[in-house]
Amino acid sequence: MIIRSKAPLRLGFAGGGTDVSPYSELFGGAILNATINMFAYATIEPRDDGRIVFNSVDRMQRLELATSDALEINGELDILKGVYNRVRAESACSPLSFELTTYVDAPPGSGLGSSSTLVVAILGAFAAWLRLPLGEYDIAHLAWEIERQDLAMAGGKQDQYSAAFGGFNFMEFTAGDKVIVNPLRIKQDSLNELEFNILLYHMGTSRLSSTIIESQVENIANKEAAALEATHRLKEQSLMMKESILKGKFDDIGEILNYGWKHKKAIATGITNPLIDEIYESAIASGATGGKVSGAGGGGFMMLYCPKNTRYRVVEALQRFGGEFRRFKFEKHGNQSWCL
Repeated sequence: MIIRSKAPLRLGFAGGGTDVSPYSELFGGAILNATINMFAYATIEPRDDGRIVFNSVDRMQRLELATSDALEINGELDILKGVYNRVRAESACSPLSFELTTYVDAPPGSGLGSSSTLVVAILGAFAAWLRLPLGEYDIAHLAWEIERQDLAMAGGKQDQYSAAFGGFNFMEFTAGDKVIVNPLRIKQDSLNELEFNILLYHMGTSRLSSTIIESQVENIANKEAAALEATHRLKEQSLMMKESILKGKFDDIGEILNYGWKHKKAIATGITNPLIDEIYESAIASGATGGKVSGAGGGGFMMLYCPKNTRYRVVEALQRFGGEFRRFKFEKHGNQSWCL
């Protein structure tokens, strides 16, 4: 028996950072994001020898352990261990013996929500194997608890929900960990135009998002005026972006991205740096009307909006920076699991 699962990575269009506590509890957050055809994969192969094998292919790490009620969290493939620990505790099952193989299409620190998406994919595989009655909200919330509570990883809430639900979503975050996912109905012509106009550019650098997010959390908790005002503007940006996409106002999207990027940089240190600024300014000078660094910032993927046929000039202008352009399509499905 083989159990497989995959969950899609996401692009954050607007509102990023408003899903992070304590802002979401104090003021309510709002985010617009969309999943793309890049995935986190998980495969479970049951064993009967009392061993657990973790095999992270993209990280080139393999770990073999004796099965246990709870595996030690010690810096070695902790995400995989954390999911196992919570699944075993929540399902009250006996210690399990299996091999878990994982792979993510984007490198760590890419800004596409890879860690959270991987947690969702692993949970989906366990749910299919153990026949756990978990819906999209259940898996997303459980993934958030594993990362933020069990493993004490800094971050927000959007990534887990985008991976579980898939598609274009407007998400609302309120006190008490309440999340409302509002799927957006977007015409295929509009999706095609967005795919054509958006360039996804990997800058060849990664970043540790937790450091940036911890600085953001501290600024909000201390009610630092500039960071607080900037986060309010990002929530406003999510509403602006939702209206523009739903109404097909494509000429406004770049300007709205630029508006958000300007305010995003005021939330915390480390979101941008001289190289990021130079890449962004070169793209704007070549015809892009806006963009942003995906995720917390600091490196990884940059999303650039290039209307009409300006994408070709932007691609040419950024060649000198040595990064990589990644073609993508929007993905309408969230986490999917199946058994062989």
